[in-house]
Amino acid sequence: MLRLTELRDAGVTAATLSRMERDGEVVRLARGLYQLPDAQLDVGHSLAEAAKRIPKGVVCLVSALVYHGLTDQLPKQIWMAIGRKDWTPKPNGVPIRTIRFADGLLSDSVETHVIEGVPVKVFGVAKTIADCFRHRGKIGLGVAIEGLQEALRQRKATPAEIARYAERGGVSTVIRPYLEALTANG
Repeated sequence: MLRLTELRDAGVTAATLSRMERDGEVVRLARGLYQLPDAQLDVGHSLAEAAKRIPKGVVCLVSALVYHGLTDQLPKQIWMAIGRKDWTPKPNGVPIRTIRFADGLLSDSVETHVIEGVPVKVFGVAKTIADCFRHRGKIGLGVAIEGLQEALRQRKATPAEIARYAERGGVSTVIRPYLEALTANG
């Protein structure tokens, strides 16, 4: 999977790319994004495509919960966090829903995973849980609680880690009762 700018840097002209697309040598996934027609598709193909379309973006909220195996939800769109002043892509290809984050919250707890040869940035588990409670109005409180329960059950994050990111995100008073209820019996 390559962006048009990467192809140009490799010496492929627009005319050559147009001919390659017409002849079926490449497939246009979205505006400015191309792939070989016989490329092996990974389960996270849509995450790789979203990462290519928004290079500065970070997979967040429900999409990050799905990636970490913390929910049964199947989001209709890929949730991507971008900076306050970052460019938002036009709707084209994989549906992407962008959420604007302050720079401090955007760079916190970012993990890079390689999917189909594409580096994809995803928020860590504890930060994802805190962000889900922060944006519970957009994704639903039930989804945030489910993510919290699964993160604790699967031991992918400790209550202390979740509380620390909740404090940074300004939702410690919201998440505290749920953490206390889920960890009351040890």
